[in-house]
Amino acid sequence: MALIAVVDYDMGNLHSVCKGLEKAGATPRITDSAKELEKADAIVLPGVGSFDPAVKQLRSLDLEKPIKEAIDSGKPFLGICLGLQILFESSAEGVEPGLGIVKGRVRRFVPEPGITIPHMGWNQLELTHPKTTLWEYLPQNPWVYFVHSYYVEPTDSQVCAATVTHGSQTVTAAIARDNIMAVQFHPEKSSNIGLQILSNFVSQVWTQVAA
Repeated sequence: MALIAVVDYDMGNLHSVCKGLEKAGATPRITDSAKELEKADAIVLPGVGSFDPAVKQLRSLDLEKPIKEAIDSGKPFLGICLGLQILFESSAEGVEPGLGIVKGRVRRFVPEPGITIPHMGWNQLELTHPKTTLWEYLPQNPWVYFVHSYYVEPTDSQVCAATVTHGSQTVTAAIARDNIMAVQFHPEKSSNIGLQILSNFVSQVWTQVAA
């Protein structure tokens, strides 16, 4: 079984993520231990909440360096929701520096008539890199579940793997670069599409473990 470390920093619905990974055939292990991250075959960084408390908590647990080292080692990495945003350099939501693993910043949706903030509920992805591993076996414009007021704006647009449109604003909904994959939506709440996405991630982990 592929051992996937699910990072516990008191900022995510860890159990629903783990259930999704288990259904996809993985063995998830919730942990805040650097040693466990080192042993794991892959890492998932979930997150629900605000930017500053999240990065402060990661740093207080001394997890910033182990996460960066795991990514640098080539381990498959999946960020979910806030776990996507804190990969970036900074956020309009706070003043703390992000992990800076991906260049760019996090911005807030601009209010406009007829749209709600947060962007909450089901919406369709536009897959900008359809050959990305996470998108295998998905329909052309899959429906997934979002809950967010902020979105990432990568400096390098080539890392954008999917977009979503909310009102007149089309923003990055997922990124992919080398072994890093991260999504703004919640695959664990996105029914069969979300399960397929998690299965695709687990398949990539298996491929790397077998190599």
